[in-house]
This record gives sequence, C-alpha cells and structure tokens, in this order.
Amino acid sequence: MSASEVRLRDLLVRGLNGDASAYHAFLKDLSTHLRAFFRVRLSRLPDEVEDLVQEALLAVHNQRHTYDPGEPLTAWVHAIARYKLVDLYRRRAVRDALNDPLDDELDVFASSDTEAADARRDLAKLLERLPDQQRLPIVHMKLQGLSVVETARVTGMSESAVKVGVHRGLKALAAMIRGEI
Repeated sequence: MSASEVRLRDLLVRGLNGDASAYHAFLKDLSTHLRAFFRVRLSRLPDEVEDLVQEALLAVHNQRHTYDPGEPLTAWVHAIARYKLVDLYRRRAVRDALNDPLDDELDVFASSDTEAADARRDLAKLLERLPDQQRLPIVHMKLQGLSVVETARVTGMSESAVKVGVHRGLKALAAMIRGEI
C-alpha cells in the first residue's frame, strides 16, 4: 500500500468512528486525488472536472457505510469515480449524438485504440524499472496532473525532492527509450 493510501484509509476509518476532523481531512485529501484522476481522463472536457469531483465526493460520503476497512481504499474509491465518469459519458453521449455528423465514416479508421493501449503498457513497464523516488513524482505530476505541492504531500517527499525525482526520472526514461539503459 502506498503512503497516501494508508493515510487516506486511516483518516476515513477514524472519520467513520466519529472523528469529524479526520473525516474532513479525508474528504479534502481525497478531492485532490479525484481532481487529478478526472483531469487526466477529461483533458478535452476540463470544465467537467470540478463537477465530477463534487459528485464523486458526495457519492463517497453517501456510500461510506459500504466501505470495508479490510479492503483497499483505492479500489473502492476508484470504482465510485469510474461510475461517475461513465455517468458523465452517458449524459454527454446522448446530448452529443444529436449533433454528431453522419458523414464522417472514414474517421473510424483514423486512429487505433490499440496504439494508445500499447503506449500505456510500454510506459507502465518502463516506469516499473524506476526507483520510487523517480517513479512516484512522475506518476503523480505528469500522469495524474498533481502539482509539486500536492505530489509532495501525497508521497511524503519534500517539494525539491519531487522536482529532482521528476527531472531524473524523465531523464532515465529517455535513456531507456533510446536503449542506453
């Protein structure tokens, strides 16, 4: 379990046991993670991010009684966030389908889903080879969209260590891609 998972889980469990300040801290910290999660997935719909963060926080609050402290918090929250994302896509699909031009049949072959999936898999393999001090800042800042301050808080690293980790990690990734490492 990551340090942020342990911290969030502890805050939630304390909140469920009646500690209001821990529960408030849980929701505040969770909003940072949710914002990054949605920001990455909604890069073309940035105006929707805050709405989804609020919807997900409300769902987490309303469903907090379903959380099993023996299970990973990440999986539970991720499921709620994914459902909120799917709901948004469904709402937008109905609205957008009415305005979708029907004469773009060649766009089906313009790009391949497998290319993106292959790239994500390759990046994940390369990131696995990096030490935590480099991998975690890259994942949080470059992939999840967190700021330096947010990444430092989530990882327990100093802000300067986060910056150095990103710099060195990107340098190492570039060397791996070039086949130097």
